[in-house]
Amino acid sequence: MKETDIQLMFCGSAGDGTIAVGDIFKRAMAKAGYKVIAFDIYPPEIRGFGKCISRVRVTSRQAYSLKQESDVLVSLNDSYAIPHVPEVRDFGSVIYDNAPITSMAEGEHISGHLLPGQLPYGLRIREISDQTTGGSKSKNIVALGYLAGLFGIKPEPFHLIIRDKFKKKDPSIAESNLLAFDTAYTEGASTFRLDFIELGAPERQEIGSKVQMMTGNAAVVRGCLDAGLDCFFGYPITPATSIMERLATELPRRGGRLLQTEDEISAIAATIGAGYAGVRSATATSGPGLALMVEMLGLGVISEVPSVIFCSQRGGPSTGMPTKTEQSDLHLAVYGGAGDAQRIVLAPTNVEGAYRCAGKAFEMAEKYQTPVIVLLDLYLSNRYETVLLPRQNPFEGESSKHRSRVERGIPYSRFAFTEDHVSPRTIPGEEGGIHVITGLEHNEMGRPNDQSDMHNRMSEKRHKKLLAALDHPGITIHKRFGDTGSVDVGILGWGSTVGEILEAMLMAQAEGISCSVMKVVMLSPLPVEPIQHFFSDCREVLIPELNYEGQFANLVASAVSKPFTRFNRVPGVPMQVADILDQIRRLAERAKSSSAA
Repeated sequence: MKETDIQLMFCGSAGDGTIAVGDIFKRAMAKAGYKVIAFDIYPPEIRGFGKCISRVRVTSRQAYSLKQESDVLVSLNDSYAIPHVPEVRDFGSVIYDNAPITSMAEGEHISGHLLPGQLPYGLRIREISDQTTGGSKSKNIVALGYLAGLFGIKPEPFHLIIRDKFKKKDPSIAESNLLAFDTAYTEGASTFRLDFIELGAPERQEIGSKVQMMTGNAAVVRGCLDAGLDCFFGYPITPATSIMERLATELPRRGGRLLQTEDEISAIAATIGAGYAGVRSATATSGPGLALMVEMLGLGVISEVPSVIFCSQRGGPSTGMPTKTEQSDLHLAVYGGAGDAQRIVLAPTNVEGAYRCAGKAFEMAEKYQTPVIVLLDLYLSNRYETVLLPRQNPFEGESSKHRSRVERGIPYSRFAFTEDHVSPRTIPGEEGGIHVITGLEHNEMGRPNDQSDMHNRMSEKRHKKLLAALDHPGITIHKRFGDTGSVDVGILGWGSTVGEILEAMLMAQAEGISCSVMKVVMLSPLPVEPIQHFFSDCREVLIPELNYEGQFANLVASAVSKPFTRFNRVPGVPMQVADILDQIRRLAERAKSSSAA
Protein backbone atom coordinates (compact mmCIF):
# COMPACT_ATOMS: atom_id res chain seq x y z
CA MET A 1 0.00 0.00 0.00
CA LYS A 2 1.32 3.41 -0.98
CA GLU A 3 2.17 5.57 2.01
CA THR A 4 1.08 9.20 2.27
CA ASP A 5 3.39 11.88 3.64
CA ILE A 6 2.76 15.38 2.29
CA GLN A 7 3.05 18.79 3.88
CA LEU A 8 1.24 21.91 2.73
CA MET A 9 1.86 25.53 3.64
CA PHE A 10 -0.84 28.20 3.29
CA CYS A 11 0.63 31.71 3.42
CA GLY A 12 -1.20 35.03 3.39
CA SER A 13 -2.16 38.15 5.28
CA ALA A 14 -4.44 38.40 8.30
CA GLY A 15 -7.86 38.81 6.72
CA ASP A 16 -7.14 36.39 3.85
CA GLY A 17 -8.51 33.44 5.82
CA THR A 18 -5.11 31.73 5.90
CA ILE A 19 -5.56 30.10 9.30
CA ALA A 20 -9.19 29.28 8.49
CA VAL A 21 -8.35 27.44 5.27
CA GLY A 22 -5.60 25.50 7.03
CA ASP A 23 -8.16 24.52 9.66
CA ILE A 24 -10.65 23.30 7.04
CA PHE A 25 -7.97 21.30 5.25
CA LYS A 26 -6.62 19.57 8.35
CA ARG A 27 -10.09 18.74 9.65
CA ALA A 28 -11.16 17.33 6.31
CA MET A 29 -8.05 15.15 6.09
CA ALA A 30 -8.54 13.93 9.66
CA LYS A 31 -12.15 13.08 8.86
CA ALA A 32 -10.91 11.14 5.83
CA GLY A 33 -8.84 9.00 8.21
CA TYR A 34 -5.33 10.43 7.82
CA LYS A 35 -3.01 11.37 10.65
CA VAL A 36 -2.44 15.12 10.86
CA ILE A 37 0.11 17.42 12.50
CA ALA A 38 -0.45 21.15 12.00
CA PHE A 39 0.90 24.38 13.37
CA ASP A 40 -0.09 27.98 12.68
CA ILE A 41 2.01 31.15 12.87
CA TYR A 42 0.35 34.53 13.24
CA PRO A 43 1.45 38.09 14.06
CA PRO A 44 1.81 39.15 17.73
CA GLU A 45 -0.05 42.43 17.33
CA ILE A 46 -3.85 42.65 17.61
CA ARG A 47 -4.53 44.25 14.24
CA GLY A 48 -6.02 43.51 10.84
CA PHE A 49 -2.82 42.74 8.95
CA GLY A 50 0.42 40.82 9.21
CA LYS A 51 1.75 37.50 7.94
CA CYS A 52 -0.12 34.30 8.73
CA ILE A 53 1.10 30.79 7.92
CA SER A 54 -0.68 27.48 8.36
CA ARG A 55 1.44 24.33 7.94
CA VAL A 56 -0.27 20.94 7.74
CA ARG A 57 1.43 17.54 7.46
CA VAL A 58 -0.79 14.64 6.36
CA THR A 59 0.42 11.06 6.75
CA SER A 60 -0.97 7.54 6.57
CA ARG A 61 1.34 6.41 9.39
CA GLN A 62 2.51 8.03 12.60
CA ALA A 63 4.71 11.11 12.23
CA TYR A 64 6.23 13.10 15.07
CA SER A 65 6.79 16.61 13.75
CA LEU A 66 6.38 18.95 10.81
CA LYS A 67 8.87 18.59 7.96
CA GLN A 68 11.48 21.23 7.26
CA GLU A 69 10.41 21.47 3.61
CA SER A 70 6.84 21.57 2.35
CA ASP A 71 5.53 19.75 -0.72
CA VAL A 72 3.01 22.45 -1.62
CA LEU A 73 2.86 26.21 -1.03
CA VAL A 74 -0.48 27.98 -1.49
CA SER A 75 -0.04 31.76 -1.81
CA LEU A 76 -2.94 33.94 -0.73
CA ASN A 77 -0.68 37.00 -0.62
CA ASP A 78 2.43 37.01 -2.79
CA SER A 79 4.36 39.57 -0.77
CA TYR A 80 4.16 37.34 2.30
CA ALA A 81 4.55 34.03 0.45
CA ILE A 82 7.63 34.95 -1.63
CA PRO A 83 10.13 34.64 1.29
CA HIS A 84 8.87 31.08 1.86
CA VAL A 85 9.39 29.82 -1.68
CA PRO A 86 12.80 28.34 -0.68
CA GLU A 87 10.98 26.19 1.88
CA VAL A 88 9.27 24.24 -0.92
CA ARG A 89 11.19 21.08 -1.83
CA ASP A 90 12.59 20.32 -5.27
CA PHE A 91 9.73 19.28 -7.59
CA GLY A 92 7.29 20.65 -5.04
CA SER A 93 4.28 22.70 -6.14
CA VAL A 94 3.34 26.37 -5.77
CA ILE A 95 -0.30 27.44 -6.23
CA TYR A 96 -0.93 31.14 -6.81
CA ASP A 97 -3.28 33.69 -8.41
CA ASN A 98 -2.25 34.16 -12.04
CA ALA A 99 -4.86 36.83 -12.78
CA PRO A 100 -4.29 39.72 -10.32
CA ILE A 101 -6.81 42.55 -10.67
CA THR A 102 -4.15 45.27 -10.65
CA SER A 103 -0.85 45.61 -12.45
CA MET A 104 2.15 44.55 -10.40
CA ALA A 105 5.65 45.95 -10.40
CA GLU A 106 8.51 43.72 -11.47
CA GLY A 107 9.38 41.24 -8.77
CA GLU A 108 6.06 41.54 -6.86
CA HIS A 109 4.46 38.41 -8.34
CA ILE A 110 5.44 35.07 -6.88
CA SER A 111 5.84 33.43 -10.29
CA GLY A 112 9.07 35.38 -10.78
CA HIS A 113 10.59 33.87 -7.62
CA LEU A 114 10.06 30.15 -8.20
CA LEU A 115 13.24 28.11 -8.08
CA PRO A 116 14.35 25.69 -10.81
CA GLY A 117 12.49 22.43 -10.36
CA GLN A 118 9.53 23.94 -8.47
CA LEU A 119 6.25 23.37 -10.30
CA PRO A 120 3.88 26.33 -10.88
CA TYR A 121 0.09 26.04 -10.80
CA GLY A 122 -1.62 29.31 -11.65
CA LEU A 123 -5.33 29.84 -10.99
CA ARG A 124 -7.79 32.72 -11.31
CA ILE A 125 -8.29 32.76 -7.55
CA ARG A 126 -9.72 36.26 -7.09
CA GLU A 127 -11.81 36.02 -10.26
CA ILE A 128 -13.48 32.73 -9.28
CA SER A 129 -14.19 34.09 -5.81
CA ASP A 130 -15.88 37.18 -7.30
CA GLN A 131 -17.94 35.08 -9.73
CA THR A 132 -19.21 32.58 -7.16
CA THR A 133 -19.57 34.62 -3.97
CA GLY A 134 -19.67 38.22 -5.18
CA GLY A 135 -16.48 39.21 -3.38
CA SER A 136 -12.88 38.35 -2.59
CA LYS A 137 -13.37 36.92 0.90
CA SER A 138 -13.60 33.36 -0.43
CA LYS A 139 -10.18 33.34 -2.10
CA ASN A 140 -9.06 30.83 0.49
CA ILE A 141 -11.94 28.46 -0.31
CA VAL A 142 -11.19 28.75 -4.03
CA ALA A 143 -7.54 27.86 -3.45
CA LEU A 144 -8.60 24.94 -1.25
CA GLY A 145 -10.99 23.59 -3.89
CA TYR A 146 -8.32 23.77 -6.59
CA LEU A 147 -5.82 22.03 -4.31
CA ALA A 148 -8.26 19.19 -3.56
CA GLY A 149 -9.15 18.73 -7.22
CA LEU A 150 -5.52 18.90 -8.37
CA PHE A 151 -4.42 16.09 -6.06
CA GLY A 152 -7.56 13.99 -6.39
CA ILE A 153 -8.76 14.33 -2.80
CA LYS A 154 -12.43 13.44 -2.43
CA PRO A 155 -14.58 16.57 -1.95
CA GLU A 156 -17.10 15.13 0.54
CA PRO A 157 -15.08 15.72 3.75
CA PHE A 158 -14.46 19.32 2.64
CA HIS A 159 -18.18 19.86 2.03
CA LEU A 160 -18.96 18.66 5.55
CA ILE A 161 -16.35 20.91 7.17
CA ILE A 162 -17.35 23.98 5.11
CA ARG A 163 -21.03 23.52 5.99
CA ASP A 164 -20.13 23.14 9.65
CA LYS A 165 -17.91 26.24 9.58
CA PHE A 166 -20.73 28.46 8.27
CA LYS A 167 -23.65 26.76 10.05
CA LYS A 168 -24.29 29.75 12.33
CA LYS A 169 -24.52 32.17 9.40
CA ASP A 170 -27.08 32.69 6.68
CA PRO A 171 -27.44 29.45 4.64
CA SER A 172 -26.62 31.34 1.46
CA ILE A 173 -23.08 31.95 2.71
CA ALA A 174 -22.37 28.24 3.04
CA GLU A 175 -23.89 27.55 -0.38
CA SER A 176 -21.86 30.25 -2.13
CA ASN A 177 -18.66 29.00 -0.54
CA LEU A 178 -19.47 25.46 -1.58
CA LEU A 179 -20.00 26.73 -5.11
CA ALA A 180 -16.60 28.47 -4.97
CA PHE A 181 -14.99 25.24 -3.73
CA ASP A 182 -16.63 23.05 -6.38
CA THR A 183 -15.89 25.45 -9.24
CA ALA A 184 -12.20 25.51 -8.34
CA TYR A 185 -12.25 21.74 -7.66
CA THR A 186 -13.36 21.11 -11.22
CA GLU A 187 -10.53 23.28 -12.56
CA GLY A 188 -8.01 21.51 -10.38
CA ALA A 189 -9.21 18.08 -11.44
CA SER A 190 -8.85 19.02 -15.13
CA THR A 191 -5.36 20.54 -14.74
CA PHE A 192 -2.49 18.61 -16.29
CA ARG A 193 -0.30 17.53 -13.37
CA LEU A 194 3.47 17.85 -13.54
CA ASP A 195 4.32 16.59 -10.04
CA PHE A 196 4.27 13.13 -8.52
CA ILE A 197 2.44 13.95 -5.28
CA GLU A 198 -0.09 11.23 -4.49
CA LEU A 199 -2.25 10.33 -1.53
CA GLY A 200 -2.49 6.68 -0.64
CA ALA A 201 -5.23 5.30 1.56
CA PRO A 202 -5.01 5.82 5.33
CA GLU A 203 -3.37 2.95 7.17
CA ARG A 204 -6.53 2.39 9.16
CA GLN A 205 -9.92 4.01 9.43
CA GLU A 206 -10.72 4.61 13.09
CA ILE A 207 -13.03 7.57 12.75
CA GLY A 208 -15.38 7.98 15.67
CA SER A 209 -15.21 8.69 19.35
CA LYS A 210 -11.69 7.28 19.76
CA VAL A 211 -9.83 9.22 17.06
CA GLN A 212 -9.97 12.99 17.37
CA MET A 213 -7.99 15.98 16.18
CA MET A 214 -7.18 18.62 18.75
CA THR A 215 -4.55 21.07 19.94
CA GLY A 216 -2.43 20.62 23.02
CA ASN A 217 -4.52 23.19 24.89
CA ALA A 218 -7.74 21.43 23.87
CA ALA A 219 -6.24 18.16 25.11
CA VAL A 220 -5.47 19.83 28.44
CA VAL A 221 -9.10 20.91 28.71
CA ARG A 222 -10.32 17.41 27.90
CA GLY A 223 -7.96 15.95 30.50
CA CYS A 224 -9.15 18.44 33.13
CA LEU A 225 -12.80 17.63 32.48
CA ASP A 226 -12.27 13.85 32.46
CA ALA A 227 -10.32 14.16 35.73
CA GLY A 228 -13.25 15.96 37.39
CA LEU A 229 -11.99 19.54 37.59
CA ASP A 230 -14.26 21.51 39.94
CA CYS A 231 -12.86 25.06 39.92
CA PHE A 232 -10.68 26.99 37.50
CA PHE A 233 -9.21 30.43 38.14
CA GLY A 234 -7.33 32.25 35.42
CA TYR A 235 -6.12 35.46 33.86
CA PRO A 236 -5.69 35.73 30.05
CA ILE A 237 -2.17 35.34 28.69
CA THR A 238 -0.83 34.04 25.38
CA PRO A 239 -0.54 31.12 24.65
CA ALA A 240 -2.53 29.66 27.56
CA THR A 241 -5.71 31.73 27.15
CA SER A 242 -7.58 29.15 25.06
CA ILE A 243 -7.52 26.75 28.03
CA MET A 244 -9.59 29.19 30.05
CA GLU A 245 -11.78 30.06 27.06
CA ARG A 246 -12.67 26.43 26.39
CA LEU A 247 -13.27 25.69 30.08
CA ALA A 248 -15.52 28.77 30.34
CA THR A 249 -17.83 26.99 27.89
CA GLU A 250 -17.47 23.41 29.05
CA LEU A 251 -16.92 23.51 32.83
CA PRO A 252 -20.25 25.11 33.87
CA ARG A 253 -22.09 22.46 31.84
CA ARG A 254 -20.59 19.86 34.15
CA GLY A 255 -21.38 21.69 37.35
CA GLY A 256 -17.97 23.28 37.73
CA ARG A 257 -17.08 26.92 38.33
CA LEU A 258 -14.72 29.29 36.53
CA LEU A 259 -13.60 32.75 37.59
CA GLN A 260 -11.47 35.19 35.62
CA THR A 261 -9.40 36.88 38.31
CA GLU A 262 -7.83 40.33 38.30
CA ASP A 263 -4.28 38.97 37.91
CA GLU A 264 -2.17 35.83 38.13
CA ILE A 265 -1.47 36.21 41.85
CA SER A 266 -5.18 36.12 42.58
CA ALA A 267 -5.56 33.12 40.26
CA ILE A 268 -3.00 30.96 42.07
CA ALA A 269 -4.22 32.11 45.50
CA ALA A 270 -7.79 31.08 44.63
CA THR A 271 -6.56 27.79 43.17
CA ILE A 272 -4.73 26.91 46.39
CA GLY A 273 -7.72 28.06 48.44
CA ALA A 274 -10.05 25.79 46.49
CA GLY A 275 -7.59 22.93 46.89
CA TYR A 276 -7.57 23.52 50.64
CA ALA A 277 -11.36 23.31 50.58
CA GLY A 278 -11.11 19.85 49.05
CA VAL A 279 -12.01 20.32 45.40
CA ARG A 280 -9.93 19.79 42.28
CA SER A 281 -8.71 23.18 41.15
CA ALA A 282 -6.37 24.56 38.50
CA THR A 283 -5.07 27.64 36.76
CA ALA A 284 -3.23 28.22 33.46
CA THR A 285 -0.61 30.80 32.55
CA SER A 286 2.65 31.44 30.70
CA GLY A 287 6.12 32.37 31.94
CA PRO A 288 5.39 35.96 33.03
CA GLY A 289 2.34 34.77 34.96
CA LEU A 290 4.19 31.85 36.56
CA ALA A 291 6.85 34.32 37.74
CA LEU A 292 4.13 36.16 39.66
CA MET A 293 2.82 32.93 41.17
CA VAL A 294 6.01 31.65 42.80
CA GLU A 295 5.37 33.07 46.27
CA MET A 296 1.96 31.41 46.47
CA LEU A 297 3.44 28.19 45.08
CA GLY A 298 5.73 28.19 48.12
CA LEU A 299 2.62 28.40 50.30
CA GLY A 300 1.16 25.42 48.47
CA VAL A 301 4.34 23.44 49.10
CA ILE A 302 4.72 24.18 52.81
CA SER A 303 0.99 23.83 53.54
CA GLU A 304 0.84 20.63 51.43
CA VAL A 305 -2.27 21.68 49.51
CA PRO A 306 -3.07 20.09 46.13
CA SER A 307 -3.22 22.40 43.10
CA VAL A 308 -2.51 22.15 39.36
CA ILE A 309 -0.84 24.84 37.25
CA PHE A 310 -0.60 24.65 33.45
CA CYS A 311 2.19 26.80 32.03
CA SER A 312 2.51 27.23 28.27
CA GLN A 313 5.97 28.63 27.61
CA ARG A 314 6.71 31.42 25.13
CA GLY A 315 9.79 33.41 24.19
CA GLY A 316 11.18 35.40 27.11
CA PRO A 317 12.27 37.03 29.32
CA SER A 318 9.64 39.53 30.48
CA THR A 319 6.96 40.10 27.84
CA GLY A 320 9.47 38.65 25.39
CA MET A 321 7.90 37.10 22.28
CA PRO A 322 4.26 36.25 23.09
CA THR A 323 3.57 34.43 19.80
CA LYS A 324 6.88 32.55 19.57
CA THR A 325 7.69 29.21 21.14
CA GLU A 326 10.48 28.43 23.62
CA GLN A 327 11.39 26.00 26.42
CA SER A 328 12.88 28.53 28.79
CA ASP A 329 10.64 28.35 31.88
CA LEU A 330 12.05 25.04 33.11
CA HIS A 331 14.29 26.57 35.77
CA LEU A 332 11.37 28.70 36.94
CA ALA A 333 9.02 25.72 37.13
CA VAL A 334 11.47 23.48 38.98
CA TYR A 335 13.27 25.98 41.22
CA GLY A 336 11.10 29.11 41.36
CA GLY A 337 10.27 30.13 44.92
CA ALA A 338 11.81 30.92 48.27
CA GLY A 339 13.64 28.15 50.08
CA ASP A 340 13.53 24.46 49.20
CA ALA A 341 10.14 24.35 47.51
CA GLN A 342 10.26 21.24 45.35
CA ARG A 343 7.07 20.38 43.50
CA ILE A 344 6.12 17.94 40.74
CA VAL A 345 6.78 19.17 37.19
CA LEU A 346 5.50 17.31 34.12
CA ALA A 347 6.25 18.13 30.48
CA PRO A 348 4.18 16.27 27.84
CA THR A 349 5.83 15.70 24.48
CA ASN A 350 2.76 15.55 22.22
CA VAL A 351 -0.96 16.31 22.19
CA GLU A 352 -2.05 12.92 23.54
CA GLY A 353 0.54 13.32 26.30
CA ALA A 354 -0.96 16.72 27.15
CA TYR A 355 -4.28 14.97 27.78
CA ARG A 356 -2.76 12.31 30.03
CA CYS A 357 -0.50 14.70 31.95
CA ALA A 358 -3.44 17.05 32.55
CA GLY A 359 -5.60 14.34 34.08
CA LYS A 360 -2.82 12.63 36.01
CA ALA A 361 -1.69 15.96 37.45
CA PHE A 362 -4.84 16.07 39.60
CA GLU A 363 -4.21 12.54 40.88
CA MET A 364 -0.63 13.42 41.79
CA ALA A 365 -1.56 16.74 43.39
CA GLU A 366 -4.01 14.96 45.69
CA LYS A 367 -1.98 11.82 46.37
CA TYR A 368 1.24 13.64 47.20
CA GLN A 369 -0.41 16.81 48.53
CA THR A 370 1.57 19.30 46.47
CA PRO A 371 1.32 21.75 43.60
CA VAL A 372 1.84 20.10 40.20
CA ILE A 373 3.06 22.16 37.24
CA VAL A 374 2.40 20.91 33.70
CA LEU A 375 4.81 22.56 31.23
CA LEU A 376 3.68 22.97 27.66
CA ASP A 377 4.89 25.55 25.13
CA LEU A 378 3.30 27.61 22.36
CA TYR A 379 4.23 24.98 19.75
CA LEU A 380 2.53 22.17 21.67
CA SER A 381 -0.37 24.32 22.91
CA ASN A 382 -1.33 25.36 19.37
CA ARG A 383 -0.23 22.26 17.45
CA TYR A 384 -2.98 20.07 16.02
CA GLU A 385 -2.62 16.31 16.02
CA THR A 386 -4.93 13.39 15.41
CA VAL A 387 -4.92 11.51 18.71
CA LEU A 388 -6.28 8.20 19.94
CA LEU A 389 -8.04 8.80 23.25
CA PRO A 390 -9.22 5.96 25.50
CA ARG A 391 -12.92 5.12 25.45
CA GLN A 392 -12.90 4.64 29.22
CA ASN A 393 -11.94 7.52 31.51
CA PRO A 394 -8.36 6.68 32.64
CA PHE A 395 -8.27 9.02 35.65
CA GLU A 396 -9.08 8.41 39.31
CA GLY A 397 -11.87 10.57 40.68
CA GLU A 398 -10.37 10.65 44.16
CA SER A 399 -6.72 10.17 45.17
CA SER A 400 -6.46 11.86 48.56
CA LYS A 401 -5.17 10.16 51.68
CA HIS A 402 -8.06 11.06 53.98
CA ARG A 403 -8.22 10.60 57.71
CA SER A 404 -10.19 7.39 57.91
CA ARG A 405 -11.93 7.84 61.25
CA VAL A 406 -12.31 10.24 64.15
CA GLU A 407 -10.28 9.15 67.14
CA ARG A 408 -11.98 10.66 70.15
CA GLY A 409 -9.72 12.54 72.52
CA ILE A 410 -6.69 12.44 70.21
CA PRO A 411 -5.82 15.74 68.51
CA TYR A 412 -5.68 15.56 64.73
CA SER A 413 -2.15 16.03 63.31
CA ARG A 414 -2.49 17.45 59.83
CA PHE A 415 1.26 17.09 59.15
CA ALA A 416 1.87 13.81 60.92
CA PHE A 417 5.06 11.93 60.05
CA THR A 418 4.20 8.69 58.27
CA GLU A 419 6.03 5.87 56.54
CA ASP A 420 5.24 7.20 53.07
CA HIS A 421 5.74 10.84 54.20
CA VAL A 422 2.14 11.70 53.21
CA SER A 423 -0.08 12.82 56.09
CA PRO A 424 -3.78 11.99 56.48
CA ARG A 425 -5.81 14.92 55.19
CA THR A 426 -9.11 16.47 56.20
CA ILE A 427 -10.99 19.34 54.65
CA PRO A 428 -12.68 22.21 56.49
CA GLY A 429 -15.85 21.13 58.24
CA GLU A 430 -14.99 17.49 58.85
CA GLU A 431 -15.65 16.34 62.39
CA GLY A 432 -12.51 16.14 64.46
CA GLY A 433 -10.41 17.56 61.65
CA ILE A 434 -9.69 21.03 62.99
CA HIS A 435 -6.14 22.04 62.21
CA VAL A 436 -3.88 25.00 61.57
CA ILE A 437 -2.27 25.83 58.22
CA THR A 438 0.29 28.59 57.92
CA GLY A 439 3.09 29.73 55.67
CA LEU A 440 5.45 29.42 58.62
CA GLU A 441 7.40 26.27 59.34
CA HIS A 442 5.33 24.17 61.71
CA ASN A 443 5.08 21.02 63.76
CA GLU A 444 2.84 18.02 63.11
CA MET A 445 -0.18 19.94 64.44
CA GLY A 446 0.46 22.79 62.02
CA ARG A 447 1.48 25.23 64.71
CA PRO A 448 4.51 27.48 64.02
CA ASN A 449 7.79 25.86 65.00
CA ASP A 450 11.21 26.96 63.76
CA GLN A 451 13.36 24.56 65.74
CA SER A 452 16.18 23.08 63.66
CA ASP A 453 15.17 19.45 64.20
CA MET A 454 11.57 20.13 63.17
CA HIS A 455 12.63 22.06 60.06
CA ASN A 456 14.94 19.21 59.05
CA ARG A 457 12.23 16.61 59.48
CA MET A 458 9.56 18.64 57.66
CA SER A 459 11.92 19.43 54.78
CA GLU A 460 12.72 15.73 54.43
CA LYS A 461 9.00 14.90 54.53
CA ARG A 462 8.10 17.39 51.80
CA HIS A 463 10.86 16.13 49.50
CA LYS A 464 10.75 12.38 50.05
CA LYS A 465 7.00 12.05 49.55
CA LEU A 466 7.45 13.21 45.95
CA LEU A 467 9.79 10.35 45.05
CA ALA A 468 6.81 7.99 44.91
CA ALA A 469 5.52 10.01 41.97
CA LEU A 470 8.29 8.44 39.85
CA ASP A 471 6.24 5.22 39.95
CA HIS A 472 2.80 6.79 39.60
CA PRO A 473 0.61 4.45 37.51
CA GLY A 474 -0.94 5.28 34.16
CA ILE A 475 1.55 7.91 32.98
CA THR A 476 4.81 7.72 31.05
CA ILE A 477 7.57 9.11 33.28
CA HIS A 478 10.28 8.35 30.73
CA LYS A 479 10.52 6.19 27.61
CA ARG A 480 13.25 4.94 25.28
CA PHE A 481 12.92 4.68 21.49
CA GLY A 482 15.12 3.34 18.71
CA ASP A 483 18.02 0.92 19.05
CA THR A 484 18.38 -1.02 22.27
CA GLY A 485 21.54 -1.80 24.16
CA SER A 486 24.78 -0.02 23.40
CA VAL A 487 24.56 2.72 20.73
CA ASP A 488 26.88 5.30 19.21
CA VAL A 489 24.58 8.27 19.83
CA GLY A 490 21.84 8.81 22.39
CA ILE A 491 19.53 11.81 22.31
CA LEU A 492 17.87 12.94 25.53
CA GLY A 493 14.86 15.19 25.11
CA TRP A 494 11.87 16.79 26.81
CA GLY A 495 8.71 18.64 25.83
CA SER A 496 7.58 19.33 22.29
CA THR A 497 11.11 19.05 20.85
CA VAL A 498 10.93 15.28 21.28
CA GLY A 499 8.93 15.07 18.02
CA GLU A 500 11.76 16.60 16.00
CA ILE A 501 14.26 14.44 17.90
CA LEU A 502 12.39 11.25 16.95
CA GLU A 503 12.23 12.26 13.29
CA ALA A 504 15.98 12.92 13.31
CA MET A 505 16.62 9.56 14.97
CA LEU A 506 14.66 7.71 12.27
CA MET A 507 16.64 9.46 9.54
CA ALA A 508 19.92 8.67 11.29
CA GLN A 509 18.97 5.00 11.59
CA ALA A 510 18.19 4.94 7.86
CA GLU A 511 21.79 6.12 7.30
CA GLY A 512 23.11 3.24 9.38
CA ILE A 513 23.83 5.19 12.57
CA SER A 514 23.08 3.27 15.76
CA CYS A 515 21.16 5.68 17.94
CA SER A 516 18.45 5.85 20.55
CA VAL A 517 16.19 8.48 22.08
CA MET A 518 15.01 8.83 25.66
CA LYS A 519 12.25 11.27 26.45
CA VAL A 520 11.76 12.48 30.01
CA VAL A 521 8.24 13.58 30.99
CA MET A 522 8.70 14.05 34.73
CA LEU A 523 11.28 16.78 35.29
CA SER A 524 10.80 17.09 39.05
CA PRO A 525 11.58 14.85 40.74
CA LEU A 526 13.99 13.79 37.99
CA PRO A 527 14.18 10.03 37.18
CA VAL A 528 17.91 9.91 37.87
CA GLU A 529 18.54 6.15 37.68
CA PRO A 530 16.91 5.63 34.24
CA ILE A 531 18.84 8.63 32.87
CA GLN A 532 22.11 7.27 34.26
CA HIS A 533 21.38 3.86 32.72
CA PHE A 534 20.65 5.50 29.34
CA PHE A 535 23.94 7.40 29.51
CA SER A 536 25.83 4.18 30.22
CA ASP A 537 24.47 2.71 26.97
CA CYS A 538 25.52 5.68 24.81
CA ARG A 539 29.03 6.51 23.61
CA GLU A 540 27.86 10.08 22.88
CA VAL A 541 24.81 11.90 24.25
CA LEU A 542 23.09 14.92 22.72
CA ILE A 543 20.57 17.15 24.54
CA PRO A 544 18.67 19.50 22.18
CA GLU A 545 16.32 22.12 23.63
CA LEU A 546 14.77 25.47 22.80
CA ASN A 547 16.47 27.74 25.32
CA TYR A 548 19.78 29.58 25.47
CA GLU A 549 21.08 28.27 28.80
CA GLY A 550 20.51 24.55 28.31
CA GLN A 551 18.10 24.37 31.24
CA PHE A 552 17.27 20.67 30.96
CA ALA A 553 20.95 19.93 30.40
CA ASN A 554 21.64 21.74 33.66
CA LEU A 555 19.22 19.42 35.47
CA VAL A 556 20.84 16.38 33.90
CA ALA A 557 24.37 17.58 34.70
CA SER A 558 23.47 17.58 38.39
CA ALA A 559 22.47 13.91 38.14
CA VAL A 560 25.10 12.30 35.89
CA SER A 561 28.85 12.68 35.71
CA LYS A 562 29.37 11.55 32.10
CA PRO A 563 29.98 14.43 29.64
CA PHE A 564 27.40 15.18 26.96
CA THR A 565 26.79 17.65 24.14
CA ARG A 566 24.38 20.55 24.54
CA PHE A 567 22.45 21.81 21.52
CA ASN A 568 20.63 25.00 22.48
CA ARG A 569 18.63 27.15 20.07
CA VAL A 570 16.24 30.12 20.54
CA PRO A 571 14.78 30.76 17.05
CA GLY A 572 11.23 31.30 18.34
CA VAL A 573 10.05 28.42 16.14
CA PRO A 574 10.30 24.62 16.51
CA MET A 575 13.77 23.13 16.18
CA GLN A 576 14.72 21.90 12.71
CA VAL A 577 15.04 18.14 12.24
CA ALA A 578 17.97 18.67 9.86
CA ASP A 579 19.92 20.56 12.53
CA ILE A 580 19.49 17.73 15.02
CA LEU A 581 20.43 15.18 12.36
CA ASP A 582 23.65 17.08 11.61
CA GLN A 583 24.58 16.89 15.28
CA ILE A 584 23.85 13.15 15.38
CA ARG A 585 26.10 12.59 12.34
CA ARG A 586 28.90 14.60 13.93
CA LEU A 587 28.68 12.71 17.20
CA ALA A 588 28.48 9.35 15.40
CA GLU A 589 31.76 10.13 13.66
CA ARG A 590 33.31 11.09 16.98
CA ALA A 591 32.06 7.89 18.58
CA LYS A 592 33.65 5.81 15.80
CA SER A 593 36.91 7.70 16.10
CA SER A 594 36.99 7.11 19.84
CA SER A 595 36.30 3.40 19.38
CA ALA A 596 39.05 3.11 16.77
CA ALA A 597 41.54 4.82 19.05
